[in-house]
Amino acid sequence: MENKGNTVFIVSVVISVIIAAWGILGSESFGNVANALMQWVTVNTGWLYLLSMLVFVIFALVLAFSRYGNIKLGPDDSKPEFKTISWFGMLFGAGMGIGLVFYGIAEPISHYIAPIEGIVPSSEEAARFAMRASFVHWGIHPWAAYSIIGLGLAYTQFRKNRPGLISSLFIPLIGEKRVAGPIGKIIDIFAVIATIAGVATSLGMGTMQINSGLSYLFKLPNNVTSWFIIILIITVIYTWTAVSGIDKGINFISNLNLILAFSCVVIAVIVGPKVMMANTFTGITGDYINQFFKDSLSIDPFGSNKWLQGWRIFYWAWWIAWAPFVGTFIARISKGRTVREFIFGVILAPALASLIWFSVFGSMGLNLRHALGTAKLTEMAGHPEIALFEVFSRYPLGIILSILTIILLCTFFITSANSATFVLSMFSQNGDLNPSKKKMFIWGVLQAVIAFALMISGGLKALQTASIAAAFPFIFIMLAICLSILKAFKSEKKTNNKNII
Repeated sequence: MENKGNTVFIVSVVISVIIAAWGILGSESFGNVANALMQWVTVNTGWLYLLSMLVFVIFALVLAFSRYGNIKLGPDDSKPEFKTISWFGMLFGAGMGIGLVFYGIAEPISHYIAPIEGIVPSSEEAARFAMRASFVHWGIHPWAAYSIIGLGLAYTQFRKNRPGLISSLFIPLIGEKRVAGPIGKIIDIFAVIATIAGVATSLGMGTMQINSGLSYLFKLPNNVTSWFIIILIITVIYTWTAVSGIDKGINFISNLNLILAFSCVVIAVIVGPKVMMANTFTGITGDYINQFFKDSLSIDPFGSNKWLQGWRIFYWAWWIAWAPFVGTFIARISKGRTVREFIFGVILAPALASLIWFSVFGSMGLNLRHALGTAKLTEMAGHPEIALFEVFSRYPLGIILSILTIILLCTFFITSANSATFVLSMFSQNGDLNPSKKKMFIWGVLQAVIAFALMISGGLKALQTASIAAAFPFIFIMLAICLSILKAFKSEKKTNNKNII
């Protein structure tokens, strides 16, 4: 099995280095190929992304309410390793992080000025659609995708004492011998590449927004040199915290994230349109629930799906690309919880936090829609990394909010990257729950290099393209994992009925 870990590590590193070198040395050709691939995937397989994500939601919730809900993710007498608040902080920081800050204001504004086909731009209907679309993208769906892999791995690692690898989830389907062979290696390599692409997207966006905020507030140059310096500084920090381990560095930064994020929300509520925020949360949550299935499967067989391809399909691909990394990390910190507790904790609590976040910050942006006008909003939507700071500047305490946000971006950056560094090291060391510091250092550096390569080869567009392309093969892996989990739980019932009520 050690040879398998070495093979996955070597092949994954080689592929990652090739991608990084191509992005840096041949940025134009890299961008062209990536864009062509993105176009093919979004146009021809959008329906598959929509169906798959809905399947993950239904599968997870059915398991939570089923007779399998009381299965323990570990021995029957095991207890959770982390307090619930720390557990929530780590999974929230790893699973969303930078994206919430990047899109919290920019996304609702973008949907408002350029909504889905059939809605008049900059209308009241567009405003309502903008918030509902944001709720859909950041609500239950992504966390359901994370829960599939997280649940399977937590069960496999802590109850069955198998390696913490994505390939281990296939043992109930294809047997341990095949998983130990080439099939298992290919699955784990796909998991590494999907993780690298998904995290690089987030790191790239975080770097762009940190630089934009510093430029907006302190006139720091917003260019490639600044990107490089920001990535370099934060890479040193997140690699160090990953090497320090979950109990120390990662747990500490995750708790700090919660404090900073909560502080931002409180200040925003104090200075922002409170009634609008409350009405948005209440009314749009109702819309979100009422139209959940319609939005989940909304694709036009006869007209244009341009908005869908540029937003929802991108998001679903991004979440799927993040699923192996976030799922593995969540599994690592979830020993001792029941299936039901795990699914409700992983899906409902973070989804609710995301809806509150968008209700607060999305309302701050849309509240200015008449004062700013369509032209200014269009400009802000075209530069989403600056939109947040532009909006904050129109409110009291805006400078404090902006500075807090930059700090929060840095800590979210660190949380996502150090969690990914830890997980990538696990994947490439045969699922070892305490991987070597050498591997963590290598993956820490490679993540930063690939993020930088994608940024200079096409900015935000290249980052989005990488996620969509890398996620496509993983759709099929995750669907197969659902079948494998179900088969394993059925076997659990037969052999250990006393744990299932």
